[in-house]
Amino acid sequence: MDEKLLRIYLQDHLAASTGGRELARRARGANEGTAYGDALAKLADEVDADRRALEGIVDDLGFAPDRPKNLAAWTAEKAGRLKLNGQLTGYSPLSRMVEIEALAAGVNGKLALWHTLIELAESEPKLDRERLSRLAERAERQLETLDTLRARAARDAFAR
Repeated sequence: MDEKLLRIYLQDHLAASTGGRELARRARGANEGTAYGDALAKLADEVDADRRALEGIVDDLGFAPDRPKNLAAWTAEKAGRLKLNGQLTGYSPLSRMVEIEALAAGVNGKLALWHTLIELAESEPKLDRERLSRLAERAERQLETLDTLRARAARDAFAR
């Protein structure tokens, strides 16, 4: 196994998970008390737990996070909040739609990561195949939830 490339790959995913965690937290806060609130709160908690799981895997393999990459991802998520959303101020139905789609893209990337690590677990004893399989199953459930939320958000944003 090429440890250098695996380290970079995992650091990149860890950085992306930093942005994903921040986005999930924002979506949870912006939708508290709405029909989206409970599902997005659960998703935010799971995204945070998944990030901690990835941190543990990185540590188990003897790697360290890439702090500049994590800071860049955190900053990019904050900058992404400046996008136009059809309102001068505040949260709009378009904000919700774009955030749900971005969360789905992130979860798809995370699912690909878990699948890659499952494949590598056959030759790397530090990777727990069963744990990775559970993480992949959770990502699949997250995608189902996000697809349901996306359909509702599309109706709320665009159907008049």
